[in-house]
Amino acid sequence: MTTSLTTTCTIPVASLRASPFSLEWGSSVYAKVVAINSYGNSLVSNEGNGAIITTTPDAPINLTENTLLRTKSTISLTWSQAAFNGGAIVIDFRISIAQSGGDYSVLASNIAS
Repeated sequence: MTTSLTTTCTIPVASLRASPFSLEWGSSVYAKVVAINSYGNSLVSNEGNGAIITTTPDAPINLTENTLLRTKSTISLTWSQAAFNGGAIVIDFRISIAQSGGDYSVLASNIAS
């Protein structure tokens, strides 16, 4: 009798980042699986890939007003991406503003560059 079952295994990223694997952020994870029952072990599965070790990026740095681009009706902000992107390309920025000591509200998002 054969049954079709899908099995999931959740692996803590900390385990992959630690010895003996020592994978870096952004690394692809390759895996193989062996099925085991009371009669023994199966052959090794084909290699699978599709997992990438990622986390959130560090906060942007050097946020300032670009006074050269200031007009009567606009201000211009400039910043740099942090050195650590979390292992994936930064695809968006979101700007929140407030008056000094006030609550921040989102002004703009989907700022790709």
